[in-house]
Amino acid sequence: MGSDLAKVLLKSLFVIPKSVKLYFLFLSLLLILSGIFGIAIGSTDIPIDIVLRVLASKLLPSDWIETQGITESQQVIVWLIRTPRVIVAALVGAALAMAGAQMQGLFQNPLASPDIVGTSSGGALGAVIALATGLASRSLFYLPIFAFLGAFLALFTVYALATRRGSTPVATLLLAGVALNALIGAMTSFVITVAWVEYEVAREIIFWLMGGLDSRTWTHVWIALPSIMVGSVIALFYTRELDILLMGQETAYSLGVEVEQVKRIVLTSAALLTGAAVAVSGVIGFVGLIIPHIVRLISGPKHRSLVPASALTGATFLILADLLARTLHRPEEIRLGILTAAFGAPFFLYLLLRHRREMGY
Repeated sequence: MGSDLAKVLLKSLFVIPKSVKLYFLFLSLLLILSGIFGIAIGSTDIPIDIVLRVLASKLLPSDWIETQGITESQQVIVWLIRTPRVIVAALVGAALAMAGAQMQGLFQNPLASPDIVGTSSGGALGAVIALATGLASRSLFYLPIFAFLGAFLALFTVYALATRRGSTPVATLLLAGVALNALIGAMTSFVITVAWVEYEVAREIIFWLMGGLDSRTWTHVWIALPSIMVGSVIALFYTRELDILLMGQETAYSLGVEVEQVKRIVLTSAALLTGAAVAVSGVIGFVGLIIPHIVRLISGPKHRSLVPASALTGATFLILADLLARTLHRPEEIRLGILTAAFGAPFFLYLLLRHRREMGY
């Protein structure tokens, strides 16, 4: 198993066109730069050289880096406030983008994404239940567990409703997703109504549903990291099967692919990624829809390059979107979910209209 995974990871890095390798290099540099600027810029701007020195002093032996002239408040802002926030943004963006790429490949549907088909709202409902019942205050692990379970159940429900005889029509998938989103939204509203007697809990739920990364700490990094790492490994390991499924299920069967098993595993990976993202950031919409489309235009449809490129692009996009949310109306913050919806909703309408033209109706 370990050797097979190593081969897949090596192929995902090297068996790709030179132009795509350049794109990976560009994305890596852009991700690093966006992370540095995300740490440096905020309600209190911090010089980049101080940011780099603080980060180096935390990651390297203390006697290697000169920290004279750096105030204690600057160290706190850089290492305890902004660095974990930027890392959480990168993890969430990468997770949602990979989940979107997987779902679009699995359903062979350009409109599939975690938020469109109800996965994000399912994860949100699970997290809201954890918040409203007080379980989230007892242990930090209840929130990600409930979010994953909600995302998992929502995704499998939509898949079961939309799939007939191994086929998942676009219209049926969208209708099932819209119906389930409406049902989950009603259930979420009911939970909020019941919890409204406790103002602080209801306020936390509402702000959390709007999506945001304020007050993220290193604890949130460690909560999200294991699930996202596991989901990412599964996503990379099954890129070959997703490529074969693009040729049709009959072809996949003839080539020895266990189609139904692959579907279950890929859906579990997508739910794991989405649930972990929702657990630490709230509902961040449309990242899983926009990013794979943009990346596919550059890197091509092969998932061996599409999945890791989507992860890098999604991470960079969400870091920059969060930076925009923090600086557009300083010192107040705009909720991150509002910004991503403002970018994503018009893009989704464009994709929907283009699909209608291609289908001739």
